Amino acid sequence: MSQIDWLSHLLQIIRVTGQLEVRCAYGAPWRIIWPKAAANEIPYHVIVKGRAIFEDPDTRTVQELGSGDIVLLPHGSSHTLHDGSGRTPVSTHQSRGSAGWMLSENDEPGERLDLLCGRFFVVPPHDRLIRNYLPAHLVVRAMKKHGEEDIGSASSQLSGLVGLMRMESAGDRAGGRAILNALSSVLFTLVLRAASEAGKSTEGLLALAGNPRLAAAIAAMFADPARPWKLPDLADLCGMSRATFMRQFQDKLGRSALDLLTDLRMSMAANELKNPRTSTEAVAEMVGYQSVSAFRRVFAERMGMTPGEWRRLEHNGDEAGPPSK
Repeated sequence: MSQIDWLSHLLQIIRVTGQLEVRCAYGAPWRIIWPKAAANEIPYHVIVKGRAIFEDPDTRTVQELGSGDIVLLPHGSSHTLHDGSGRTPVSTHQSRGSAGWMLSENDEPGERLDLLCGRFFVVPPHDRLIRNYLPAHLVVRAMKKHGEEDIGSASSQLSGLVGLMRMESAGDRAGGRAILNALSSVLFTLVLRAASEAGKSTEGLLALAGNPRLAAAIAAMFADPARPWKLPDLADLCGMSRATFMRQFQDKLGRSALDLLTDLRMSMAANELKNPRTSTEAVAEMVGYQSVSAFRRVFAERMGMTPGEWRRLEHNGDEAGPPSK
């Protein structure tokens, strides 16, 4: 099973939508400061043209970005983008088009920046999966490559997608907002694909998926989380001993295979519990638990509330209530 399969399965569990919010057209000097995002929000920035210095004080990261670079902040950290000159930026002026996004400009003649900024929205409680298994920030590059062998690369696909977003945001045409939001959602998937293909992640889910020796176990768990997986089974898929598999998995992910499997099951359960016609017992069985009491205990540990409380929260105190607690 390929890397693309695990990502498709992940995005079947976690619903992610996107929204382009601001297009920035600045001449240096300029500076933009973003506060910490809400728990279920992931800010993103696309450097369409020009360069920018990205700073994340939480991780003490300072990185120069250039044309084609895309940065995501899965943990929603506060961050800053600036031109790097150290000069005091001038004031900007904004205008909003019918498509809903805002154009922010300044009148400085310095080095030009064309920047797209937006957010991805993760349906709760799946934001915890994002925070636990993706790094604080991801940077990938959308690049045009020549040659048939590269036409299907994630980097080339991102380049085409960014081009579409740029063209759509340059006008004010019918359907523009819907198109830009749909393209933003695709952007999330392609960035994760590109980061996985690049193999530069040193920890987290992307590091696991990019590791050829461990990818088979990841794909299998995502494809069928409810299966009663045992460590020897997963180790056999990877051609490793149980001890080697456990060590390498922990080193790459920072968590055990059982932790990941349990989190996947609880996220699936949260989705199933939204249906008031499905009993908690049935949900427990769907996600691989023969004991409903064990399922309730694990759900409460991972989600911070019982299955019944999650149901009531989802249905805003519907008096009919769930068929079973």
